[in-house]
Amino acid sequence: MREIIPQGALVLTIPSSIHSSWLPFFNAQFEQSYIKELFDFITAEQDRGVVVYPPQQLWFKAFEQPLNNIKLTILGQDPYINEGQAMGLSFSVPVGEKIPPSLRNIYKELLSDVAIETPTHGDLSRWAEQESIFLLNASLTVEAGNAGSHLKKGWHRFTLAAIDCINQHNEHCVFLAWGAFAHKCCAKVDETRHCVIKTSHPSPLGAYKIMKTAPAFLGSACFSRVNNYLLSHRQTAINWQVKQ
Repeated sequence: MREIIPQGALVLTIPSSIHSSWLPFFNAQFEQSYIKELFDFITAEQDRGVVVYPPQQLWFKAFEQPLNNIKLTILGQDPYINEGQAMGLSFSVPVGEKIPPSLRNIYKELLSDVAIETPTHGDLSRWAEQESIFLLNASLTVEAGNAGSHLKKGWHRFTLAAIDCINQHNEHCVFLAWGAFAHKCCAKVDETRHCVIKTSHPSPLGAYKIMKTAPAFLGSACFSRVNNYLLSHRQTAINWQVKQ
């Protein structure tokens, strides 16, 4: 285990599985005072009995793959707020957990767009581990049952910096931005070097919604559009199978 200790009370332990290519980014962020304030906030919340998801060892699960290998980023907002669901990867839940409604709609579009048979579980780990997909939530922790509770405490600044890191260091990446919040997160992505594909959010309330600046998620063919872009820039297409 490697430890990075900001100037606050909370000791942040980064598992050795965090890829070394991300460490300069982590070091640069942890030198800034907002990280101290963020960790102090989480420590204080836990000290008063607040349950925080996911477990600390999963906060940075998305950063276990090499920075330079990332070819697609899928943005979520919060970890899941119910016990046992959050696993450090956006939209993903462990095998055995009920598949959340947004993920069910993602599976529905996968079937319609690229003929991927609907999986029986919601674990998207294979996408992260084998397909170089960066499954990033804008907030890496959340109070149980309280969506958005940690977003403005520092995580959003951290994850926007991570998006910018990909934007600056990689070439010809795709950013899947589902919903208005994700659109804003991708606002500074250089679209002369990368591709931002915008749709409405796959949640039940948003999946059929046609936005002023983006189509409805269902029917958007966003997954085939990702592969069309990658292939046009001499990259391998993504195998959207979820099963290990």
